[in-house]
Amino acid sequence: MASTKPLIGISTNEITNFNGRQVSHSTGLRYVEAVKKFTDGIPILIPSYINDEDLDQLLSKIDGLVLTGGRANVEPHHFGGNPFPSDEPIDVGRDEIVLKIIPKCVNLGMPIFGICRGIQEMNVAYGGTLHYRVHLLPDKKDHRMPRGDDVTVKEIFTLKHRIDFSKGGYFSELINSDSCLVNSLHGQAVDKIADNLKIEAISDDGIVEALSIPEHPSFAVGVQWHAEYEPEKNDLNRCLFREFGKACLDYAIKQ
Repeated sequence: MASTKPLIGISTNEITNFNGRQVSHSTGLRYVEAVKKFTDGIPILIPSYINDEDLDQLLSKIDGLVLTGGRANVEPHHFGGNPFPSDEPIDVGRDEIVLKIIPKCVNLGMPIFGICRGIQEMNVAYGGTLHYRVHLLPDKKDHRMPRGDDVTVKEIFTLKHRIDFSKGGYFSELINSDSCLVNSLHGQAVDKIADNLKIEAISDDGIVEALSIPEHPSFAVGVQWHAEYEPEKNDLNRCLFREFGKACLDYAIKQ
């Protein structure tokens, strides 16, 4: 009898290529590789624009969900924020499908792992709000990635600042520590946290860096940093993917 492997859905971003002549749905290879190597799951990509009935059928086939990062930010009309400037990248299709998927997965008890934009989507899906530009706020650091054509991948994903774990929370038990260093590649961030979410980590300048969904019966964690970058070299990121994978396997076995 073949061993059971969980089927893990990965959210995608709408990308325009060839000077606007083609639109595709894609995600970074690092997400796929991290799922494949550290969850022992089978990764599949989830496109936008799936109607509700088909979405329910899709969710009946998968065993976990990874919410990836993306260049476009969640549009502010989803949380009562001020409209974006006209030149701000948006992804209407992703906003629509992901904000539907999150509560459905929670209702199913399906494991969820939100990364960067993913943590923001988890918060918005449950009624929270977002800061538009963290670096414009008083007493906040610039959490965006470094710019320039000569910037290396290593420089982009370098460990940038400290985060402190909530006392007695998920992360402090996961790696037996009170804090760690993380990378930082985001402009927006969680502002008002949704009532039914729990803060699990805060940056050294007071930005929400991790949260969980206490009502969820399994793994339901969002992180603001890019945990998919080199989990083989980062204990915390590797542990997160492995714990997520275990939860997905448990979910698959029970179905």
